[in-house]
Parts: sequence; C-alpha cells; structure tokens
Amino acid sequence: MDGTMNNEQRVTPFKRLTFGIMLGYACMMIALITPAMLLLTFKMIEISPDNYTTSFGLVAGIGAFFALIGNPIGGTISDRTNVAFGRRRTWFIIGPIVGCVCLLWIGMATEIWQVTVAWSIAQFFFNFGMAAYTALIPDQVPLEKQGTISGILGLVSPLAVVIGMALMTMMTDSASLVKWTLLAVIGIVGPIISAFLIKDSKVEIVRARPDNIPFAKKLANLYPSPKKYPEFTWAIFSKFLLMMGFGSSSYLAVMLVNRMGYTEAHATSGVATLQMISLAAMSLTSVVGGMLSDKAKKQKPFLYGSAFIMMIGTLVFAFMQDFSVFIVATVIIGLGAGCFTAVDTALVARILPRKEDAAKDFGLMNVANALPQSIVPAIAPLLLGIGGWAFFYIALALCLVLSMLATKPLPEIGKRSSVDTEQQ
Repeated sequence: MDGTMNNEQRVTPFKRLTFGIMLGYACMMIALITPAMLLLTFKMIEISPDNYTTSFGLVAGIGAFFALIGNPIGGTISDRTNVAFGRRRTWFIIGPIVGCVCLLWIGMATEIWQVTVAWSIAQFFFNFGMAAYTALIPDQVPLEKQGTISGILGLVSPLAVVIGMALMTMMTDSASLVKWTLLAVIGIVGPIISAFLIKDSKVEIVRARPDNIPFAKKLANLYPSPKKYPEFTWAIFSKFLLMMGFGSSSYLAVMLVNRMGYTEAHATSGVATLQMISLAAMSLTSVVGGMLSDKAKKQKPFLYGSAFIMMIGTLVFAFMQDFSVFIVATVIIGLGAGCFTAVDTALVARILPRKEDAAKDFGLMNVANALPQSIVPAIAPLLLGIGGWAFFYIALALCLVLSMLATKPLPEIGKRSSVDTEQQ
C-alpha cells in the first residue's frame, strides 16, 4: 500500500509509556506464557496421562500456526485501524480479552480437541495484543531511546514467567480451573489499566492512488520483499533461530517430569526456581546491554556474543543431569538472552521497511520471537525419538550457531541499508 501518515501521532511521556507497556504486556504474557510453560503440560497429563508428550506437542504445534498468522495479521489490522480510541489501544484490549475467554475454556475442557481449539484461538488473539504493544516503540519512542526501552521490554517476558510460576507454586493445591481463571483475570486487567496510561490517537493513511490492488497481491504484501529489504529477512532468521535455541525453556516442565522423574508439585517448583534465576540473569544484561549498545553505537558484536553464550549454556543441559548444574546453565543462557533481546529489538526498530507498517512488520518479528516457544514442544517428541535428551539440546544449540551466521548480513549502526537507500 502506498501512503503517508495523516494526523499527528499522540506521544506518551517516556516514563509513563514505559510503565504502561510493561504493565499491560507483562500481565498479558503472564496469561499466555504460564500455560505454555506449565499448565498445558499438566492439562495434557490430566486428559491423556499415557501420551502427554505427544498430545502436548500436537496442541503446541497447532497453536504455533495460529501464533504465526495472528501476529502479522493483527499488526496489519492495527496499522489500518483509525478509530478515535487509538489504533494500538484498540487491539491490546480486544486481543487479550478474547484470549482470556479461551483460557477459561481450556480450564473447563475435558477433551484434547477442546484444548486444541481454545489454545489456537488464544494464541491468535494474544498475538494481536503483542503486535500492538511492540509497535508503540517505533510509533512513540525517539530513536536514541529505543535501545533503552527495548532492553526494559526485554525483561517483561521473563518477569511474566517468574510471576506466573510463583503464583502457580503458591497455588499447588488449588483446582485447575481456579488457576486458569486467575490467569484470565490478570490477562484482562493489565491491558485495561495500561490503556488509561498510554496515549494513542486516530492516525489515518492517505493513499497515494486508489486501492485497486488484487487481494492476492495484498496478501503477498503482508511480508516485505526479501529482495527489496533483505536485512529485514535476515533479522527474522536471526531472531527465529536464536529463539529456537532458547525454546527449551518452554519444555522445562516436561523435561523435569520425563527426564528427572519429578512430581507435578516438584516440577512446578523446579520451573519456578529456574525461571527466577533466568530473570535475574536477563535483568543484568538486558538493560545494561541496551544502554551499552546505544553508547557504543554498535549492535552486532552484542548479538554474536549473546548467541555464543547461550550455546554454551544449552550444551550444559545436553550432557548433565543434575538440578544444581541446570541452575548454572540457566544463568549462562539468561545472560545471553537478556542482551540479545534488548539489542535485537533496537536493531529491528532501526531497519523496519516502512514506518506506517510498523505494527505489521514488528508483528512478523514477534512471530519469530514467540513461534519457537510453540515449535520446540511440537518437534520435541521427534528429537527425543532420534537421540534422547542430549540430542534435543544439541539440536537447539545448533540453532544458536545458525543464528550467529544469520546476523552477519545485518547492517551495523551508521551503515547504509535498503531502507536508507529508498528514503534518499
């Protein structure tokens, strides 16, 4: 679509915007990630105790497809929403509401098909919210502060995991439906409060020519041309491959039950412990990494180093079977993941092909970020069947190596990119 922005974008004060994004996004992610990392596993054990690894992989795999299409579709719709309430606020309210209704359905489900349908719808609409929140960065944050807010935002997902795990640990004896209901309430309340904090506006697109583009071409335009914007595609690959390596975190509950023989209560406690440690490690490098990258005016060295550090930690999981060693490996992986998340988000904000398509294009990046959390559980039974837990982690470590290779073609700060060339 050819067009220019019409109407001035309302801008929220930086601190208020940061707090609003963190609050709403964190509550939404608590509602989404806690089931993905914990409750879905136990729901599958409840419904299908003899085949829970396979059934969990099935649900995760189908849900991954809806996450794949939900983020860019949600971003595209958000970019083109021109209601007075705001194009971003509209969708970070609607998306979580629909997603949380589906969480309640899962809590009451008694069949695998019910969980599959509800989880797929939840993934689809939660990704609408993710796309809208992330697009606020290029919408309202000055370029010189994007690394900083990206680093802060990078803490949200691990923080959400820790909070979710802590809540589940305190609710070990509570009924399953009570747990799902609590998550649904959190997932709705947070975005609603953030909508009162974040300013947004009606921003229309003025078309340069009549919109008579065939539907098939419009569909193709959902993804920026790899030929015209090659660095965007390389950034997608780099993020996706790194998150595949990090995706073992979504399989921790299954690993502790299946590999280590933990009970549900012990597995819940173990996942909570590891995620809290991961958050502490990510906190150290996420904010600091983003700030250092801004000051150094370099991004790629931080991305290379982060992926390498994560690879070392993942290989520790491959060859050791002791919880105390898992703690050390988690620290290593967290240090790398925190820095990568901060710097990569800032890099993506810099190379987005078109500002008016920010939510749609950031939505594609969000797919690369979130999709591996569903793909890893889906392919885990295959990897485990080939070579057991060691092979599972070695395969994920290989993804981290490939992520480093995909980072090489990305333009460094100050280097010419296809976006710069087009704008001249």
